[in-house]
Amino acid sequence: MEHSISEVARVSGLTPRTLRHYDDIGLLRPARTAGNGYRWYGRRELLRLQRILLLRELGVPLARIGEILDGARDEVAALRRHREELAARRDHIEEVIATVDRTIADLTGQAHLSEEEFFSGLTARREALRRDLEARYGPGVGDHFAAAAEETGRWTRQEHEQAAAQGRRLLRRLSRARVGGLAPGSAAVLDLMADHYRAVRLLWPADAAAYHALADVVTTDPGQRAMIEDVDPLLPPWLADAIRAYATHRLGHLPRRPPPPDHGRAQDPDR
Repeated sequence: MEHSISEVARVSGLTPRTLRHYDDIGLLRPARTAGNGYRWYGRRELLRLQRILLLRELGVPLARIGEILDGARDEVAALRRHREELAARRDHIEEVIATVDRTIADLTGQAHLSEEEFFSGLTARREALRRDLEARYGPGVGDHFAAAAEETGRWTRQEHEQAAAQGRRLLRRLSRARVGGLAPGSAAVLDLMADHYRAVRLLWPADAAAYHALADVVTTDPGQRAMIEDVDPLLPPWLADAIRAYATHRLGHLPRRPPPPDHGRAQDPDR
């Protein structure tokens, strides 16, 4: 028995757009595509989707899910590695929480936060980000990241605080654009994303392909997503789309298989 894309979307809780995206990136192909463009899914595809949803719920990135399901990566080994990454992020989050607690105590006059304590949380966050980037893009990124880390490592406490404040102001500007109904790929948003790209390059000299892939980080990395959601709970997926659009249209990145252009017309839900 075959099911249309709208039926699969209904029973899985996904949207037809997400299922079309999974097809575009080769993660979940339909059993067949009819001459009218309609996608049809069979039992085999539904079983694969079930495993995709399970691995996604565990926080495994989509690219790694594809490798697991296609046999290029051992599932048990991949989950063990993912568990190690989650444990590292947990340790990082605990370190950041401790730093925040000390900062609150310092600001309320309950304790004095030393320079060493202030920078301990930043160091832990930088190291966690480096590990995440290397896991996603390979060890070669470590050299570039180390150079950027050395540069920002010379910043004073005041310079770090100013950079953090600027980052939050930028996120608020992006949030206003989202709330105002601007599309992530619109010219106005791409102009805003130029500031985001410059801010990213202070921490890591990302090229077009790496910046495009960074979209996954803002939605799957707990620390990054929490920081963005603190400004706007609905911002992470919108920002991810804006990152991909900027990498494609302003940095010249060519996606492996770009989705068809959206001209604002309603798309047939069964396509």
